Amino acid sequence: MQTPSVSRGTLWRAMGYLRPHRRAVVTVLFFVLVSTGLSVIEPLALKRVFDQLGAGGTPGAVLAAVGALVAIGLAREVLGALSNTLTWRTRISVHFALNEATVSRLHRLPLSFHREEGVGATMTKLDRGMQGFVGAITDLTFNVLPAATYLVLCVVVMFQLDWRLALLALAFAPIPVLIARKAAPVQTRREQTLMDRWTKIYARFNEVLSGIVTVKSFAMEEREKQRFLHDVREANAVVTHGVAFDSTVNASQGLVVLVARVALIGMGGLLVLRGEISAGTLVAFLGYIGGLFGPVQGLSGVYKTLRTASVAINQVFSILDAQDNLGDAPDATEVTALHGDVEFENIHFAYPSTSGPGRPLLNGIDLRVKQGETIALVGPSGAGKTTLMSLLCRFYDPVEGVVRIDGQDIRSFKQLSLRRHIGVVLQDSLLFNESVRGNIAYGRPEATQEEIEAAARAAHAHEFIMRLPQGYDTVVGERGSRLSAGERQRIAIARSLLKNPPVLILDEPTSALDAESEALVQEALDKLMKGRTTFAIAHRLSTVVHADRILVLKEGRIVEEGTHARLMQLNGYYASLVRRQTRGLLPELSSFPDSRSVSAVA
Repeated sequence: MQTPSVSRGTLWRAMGYLRPHRRAVVTVLFFVLVSTGLSVIEPLALKRVFDQLGAGGTPGAVLAAVGALVAIGLAREVLGALSNTLTWRTRISVHFALNEATVSRLHRLPLSFHREEGVGATMTKLDRGMQGFVGAITDLTFNVLPAATYLVLCVVVMFQLDWRLALLALAFAPIPVLIARKAAPVQTRREQTLMDRWTKIYARFNEVLSGIVTVKSFAMEEREKQRFLHDVREANAVVTHGVAFDSTVNASQGLVVLVARVALIGMGGLLVLRGEISAGTLVAFLGYIGGLFGPVQGLSGVYKTLRTASVAINQVFSILDAQDNLGDAPDATEVTALHGDVEFENIHFAYPSTSGPGRPLLNGIDLRVKQGETIALVGPSGAGKTTLMSLLCRFYDPVEGVVRIDGQDIRSFKQLSLRRHIGVVLQDSLLFNESVRGNIAYGRPEATQEEIEAAARAAHAHEFIMRLPQGYDTVVGERGSRLSAGERQRIAIARSLLKNPPVLILDEPTSALDAESEALVQEALDKLMKGRTTFAIAHRLSTVVHADRILVLKEGRIVEEGTHARLMQLNGYYASLVRRQTRGLLPELSSFPDSRSVSAVA
């Protein structure tokens, strides 16, 4: 596995998230530097205490030195509390800015990104990546400079006290750095491995929870639990081995500090016995030796921090830098109003894949739809019906050809404003885990209660909503789980009615309903379709017999086109589909191939 690295440009870009908080950063650094200075003075005050304990010392001088130690300790704690508070405020602000940037980016990225990444993988990247990202840049900002400052001051004071002991202490100083440098690549590879494993684990876990009905239907709860626990155990094994490795590294560095301390005590003790230094000087050196190796290990940890931070930074920037092939053109305009004339000209399309162009799904589609016309799209699965509608919403761009609305290429419109004028009712319309009112007003949050209720009445939803425990304030549950399928669809239709779009897409909105619910939903759909340019995707042909035109798609092409009666007279592919669906229900169908015979099925 290749170890990721952070270039200067990337690191500078990461540090850019601290720039809006320059004043807080400078204040924290000031507090930390003052606290560092006090830490350097503390061993000198301790030296003063021990020197006064010998010949010539006075109680007053001892008390003064002890008082200085207390004052230094209090000042350092106060400064530490202030700097810690400001540091966490800055961390939270940086984390919020990152959240804003990544969430904004995720909302703008095309559907292809979300389908390739998966929800669980993206959430894991966000959670672990941002925590590591913020921790790394705050660590580098608030720990490196104070550690370097303390190290320099500490060395200067140590040479002032005794150059021999200073040289002895410095002889051991590089060893922890070398140990950390040797260990950093292993730690970085481990971080990358863990990020990859946790991403896959929670991507799968999200799939399981989203498809819990399927899991339970196949009695696979135990299997999925064991799969999850097995993967977690493997990830935890990596963590356990990593902890053991890190503990060995820390123990090795601690052993170096111990040897340095013992050597310093031995040599310093000899110098004290010879009368070349005072006992207070030796005590001060012992204080500095602990303080010396702390910053040294901290600075050596910068290498580890940079390498492990690369994992988090790369994960976050992989989202922020994800390519948006569907970005708005620089001269894109806002859509203020649409009439609803739609044109597909020579449309070719294939979903992109990592291995190159995918299988062609649309091959030369030409279609012109007038304002207010209802077009039904039928054909086998994979024929390109939903894909064609995805191009109309500009979730994707065609490989070749142009989609126009009111004579204008939709690529000349800003995507958000375009989609505000297109309503969509899906086979399994998503309702959010909020109130009925919030779900109906999702496309128009500023709508009044009267407008919401009017839309609900038109969708035949008001009556059942009023029977709910809190009426329009009833929370519908995740994906609308507290409502029946028919009730969910009627709320989705009310949502589209309130949005009042000139162009409407219906993607199998009644296919999952029973006959009674379908009748109610179909009546609501009839009101929704009135006066709008409508595209209705359907496999149940009884729902499209009254369309102005029926298009039969097969292998990415329009193979038949016309009214229901006309297509039945042609006795082609469409007629064969109708016969298959009505076999056993209308045995006389072959004798009466007109719209009335099939509309009876509806």
